[in-house]
Amino acid sequence: MKKEQKKSIKDMTNFSNLHNKWMKDLKFKKAYDDLEPEFAIVRAMIKMRLKNKMSQKDLAKKLGTKQPAIARFESGAYNPTISFLKKLSTALGGKLEIKI
Repeated sequence: MKKEQKKSIKDMTNFSNLHNKWMKDLKFKKAYDDLEPEFAIVRAMIKMRLKNKMSQKDLAKKLGTKQPAIARFESGAYNPTISFLKKLSTALGGKLEIKI
């Protein structure tokens, strides 16, 4: 195994340990749980983009935007509108469904 791969695995283990530790803090857990819907949307969109073998740049071009906008969305730094999510879903060959 390459040195870079070992470091990456070690970093993931450390993150998992930190995450588990943080989840014991009730305030952290509540904040984390409150963000789950946003995380789920981002995960689903990334999964669809990769399934369609599209880069962020490819998707941005299809949406008529720039790659940094897709990167901001995927990093969670952007709180998207329903209109943006609908366009994104359509561009990825999906359909946006919202359930309450």
